[in-house]
Order: sequence, then C-alpha cells, then structure tokens
Amino acid sequence: MALKISLKSNERLIVGGAVVRNGGKGTVLYIENTTPILREKDILGEKDADTPCKRVYFTIQLMYIDESNVPQYRLAFSELAGEVLKAAPSTASYIEKISERVLAENYYQALKMARNLIDYEEELLKNAN
Repeated sequence: MALKISLKSNERLIVGGAVVRNGGKGTVLYIENTTPILREKDILGEKDADTPCKRVYFTIQLMYIDESNVPQYRLAFSELAGEVLKAAPSTASYIEKISERVLAENYYQALKMARNLIDYEEELLKNAN
C-alpha cells in the first residue's frame, strides 16, 4: 500500500536522502516503496543542531537518510549520547530508549524519541535559568 503525503506550497521533505520541495500549490505524492521519508517539520538542519540533544537528533537523522555512512554516524551517536549522559544523568531513560531503537536500526522511532529528549533538554535549560 502506498504512503500518501500531502504537501503545502513550498513545503520540503526528504525522500531517500533527496530534498524535495513543492514548487506550486498543494500537491499529493504517493510513495510506493519503502524509503526513508522526513517531512519538513521533522528535518533539523546542521546549523540548527545547536545543543547536545539536538546534535543527537541530527546524528540519528543522518543515520535514517544516509544508509551508506551509518557506521560513522553510530560512532558519533555513541560519543554524543555519552556526553549528554555525563552532563545530565537525568537523561538516562531517554538515551536508553533511543539507543535501543538505534541498535535495532529503527531510526525513525529513534528520531521520535530524540524529540522527547530535546523537549526535556529545553525544560532543563529553562529551570537552570
């Protein structure tokens, strides 16, 4: 069964590593095979990965869309996750759940969990100020 994606005018998405932008009015795409897909709201640009937890998310995003370099990204993820744990031990449950998904190569689910980690990081930073 095909995945139906409705795009707004100028909305971007990543399909199998390629960035696609809708140039006109609303568009409907049907993806008829299995490939990594990220909608614009889920894409984090490298320059926007400006906190440790956002860098974790960005690294998982790279694993999801760039299959040929996964070993390199896994190493970076391990280092980043270790840094986050050292700086904020209270993130352990988040990092554990994300790591389980990464080890299972379920990168999309790991991304969803990394969003929760980012939210938690934002809350920690608010309370620190």
